[in-house]
Amino acid sequence: MIKRLDLATTRRSELIDVTAAVSKVVSQAKIDEGICHVYVPHTTAAVTINESADPNVVIDIVDHLEKLVPRSPLYRHTEGNADAHLKSSLVGCSVSLMINNGTLILGTWQGIFFCEFDGPRHRQFYVQILS
Repeated sequence: MIKRLDLATTRRSELIDVTAAVSKVVSQAKIDEGICHVYVPHTTAAVTINESADPNVVIDIVDHLEKLVPRSPLYRHTEGNADAHLKSSLVGCSVSLMINNGTLILGTWQGIFFCEFDGPRHRQFYVQILS
């Protein structure tokens, strides 16, 4: 089963918690055990798993990625979003999670985040469930 999910980002760089949306797809799959793949088909976006309890964590991630890979006119890629491509490569375009008893296995504080680095945009991501 593969499901495409759409979302609209509102800032150039942000992390959006998509845990509930992914969990809903898992629930709809009606499987007891398996694997859930989350994939982002964009070269300036990514997906990660990190703390979802404290909203400052995602702010820190965005802020420090900006310091690590700043927006700059000095890149060879001249569309103005070279930093977004680099951030996407650093974070990665997919994550895999285990499913047990019909639910995602996540740590107490963990959530799944869509990472926007070149917004605002209309984006998609895919969730694949394997039993």
